[in-house]
Amino acid sequence: MEGQKKNRRRGEVLEAAILQAAWDELREVGYNRLTMEGVAARAKTNKAVVYRRWANKAQLVSAALRKYIMRPVTEVPDTGSLREDVRMLLRGLSSVLQTIGAETMRGLMGEHSLNDMVTHIPGKKNRLTITMTAILRHAEQRGEINPGKMTPRVISLPLDLMRYEILTTLEPMADHVIDEIVDTIFIPLVRR
Repeated sequence: MEGQKKNRRRGEVLEAAILQAAWDELREVGYNRLTMEGVAARAKTNKAVVYRRWANKAQLVSAALRKYIMRPVTEVPDTGSLREDVRMLLRGLSSVLQTIGAETMRGLMGEHSLNDMVTHIPGKKNRLTITMTAILRHAEQRGEINPGKMTPRVISLPLDLMRYEILTTLEPMADHVIDEIVDTIFIPLVRR
């Protein structure tokens, strides 16, 4: 009997199995039909183990999305044009949200998790604001912007407008909306 002791998964191995199960369930049945019980069964564990790590479905799905599709914004666009850099950043974010899909976005909105994901992709530091600040620093070095206009609110404006659009429409942003934010609102505001 002792030699047949069952190997129990723990720590990172167990967490990875649960996140993989959540990702597979999300893709197979969608956000609305995903359950903690279904994820636990797929991960070959019990739902109490899942609930010890994630308090609810939105937290679990958010963690799975961060692991499988939401990569940190580590590279700052530097195309030589403020307009193109900001468009590239917003389009990249919109593409990620397109992959998540409207049903999952609505579900996460209901649990107040989507705004956190859009603000912090991924992790606790606001990487998007850091990226936006770097984009503006490059534009300043090229002489494209007036550095005196760079307040925290102005720096976050394109991202705030994107969040507002997503939270009110519950859909990823279309290219024409991104262009309008960049060309009609942001660039005239910061231009030298």
